Amino acid sequence: MKIVHSIEEMRSRCRAAKTDEQRLGFVPTMGALHAGHLALVRAARAQCKTVAVSIFVNPTQFGPNEDFAKYPRTLERDQKLLEAEGVSLLFVPTVDEMYPPGASTFVTVEGLSDKLCGRTRLGHFRGVATVVSKLFHIIEPDIAYFGQKDAAQAAILRKMVRDLAFNIEIVVVPTVREADGLAMSSRNAYLNAIERKQALVLYRALCRVQTLADRGERDAGKLAEAAKEVLRDEPAVRLDYIEIVDQQTLDPVADISKGALVAVAAFVGSARLIDNIVL
Repeated sequence: MKIVHSIEEMRSRCRAAKTDEQRLGFVPTMGALHAGHLALVRAARAQCKTVAVSIFVNPTQFGPNEDFAKYPRTLERDQKLLEAEGVSLLFVPTVDEMYPPGASTFVTVEGLSDKLCGRTRLGHFRGVATVVSKLFHIIEPDIAYFGQKDAAQAAILRKMVRDLAFNIEIVVVPTVREADGLAMSSRNAYLNAIERKQALVLYRALCRVQTLADRGERDAGKLAEAAKEVLRDEPAVRLDYIEIVDQQTLDPVADISKGALVAVAAFVGSARLIDNIVL
């Protein structure tokens, strides 16, 4: 595995990897890798000859009071995991490399970026779209892989790819969970033993919605209220939102008969966790 720090070298190596018309897969990450990230890498390996991964804790997607400074950084461990998975190229740029002095250009996906997490994390999805568009320009992958846990992000990036005519396929890989159902997340590292147990209420709430939907309930309002009832079982968990929306537009739906995304975000201790299911 070749570790690359400069945009120029990464662009050159990625183009060389595609000269024989073999597909290049790409997995963007912020590091602190877990089994969910490795599932993306394995999906890429199954479809592409060459797999590139980036590790970059992107400052523009963090708000002024968020956890950029303390976000877990485990680069040496991450490198070993990726090498064991057969990754060919690892891109680890600095902030100055990705955002040169005076940089003032951003990508905003209007109509989507202010929904779900974007409503309370102002500017978050602008930062995500900006850094991913930069990475797409540098790496020029054939396929890019993202996790279902970040469903809103996936919807926004799909629209960005379409609107800006990137010749890139977006593949969304199912959420990887711990044995007890907790969605894997780098931010789970913030949880102590008590908070780790409390965090399970997010998945229990989603499972309650799934059970009611399987029994025939189609009213989104009733399903959301059922989820809130479960969440109230853990008063220490502070709900940000529970919403039932269209998977593509992220607009609320009143009826789930045509399918829907059930998304939840909550604070458990100092960690803000998200999860979702697709009905």
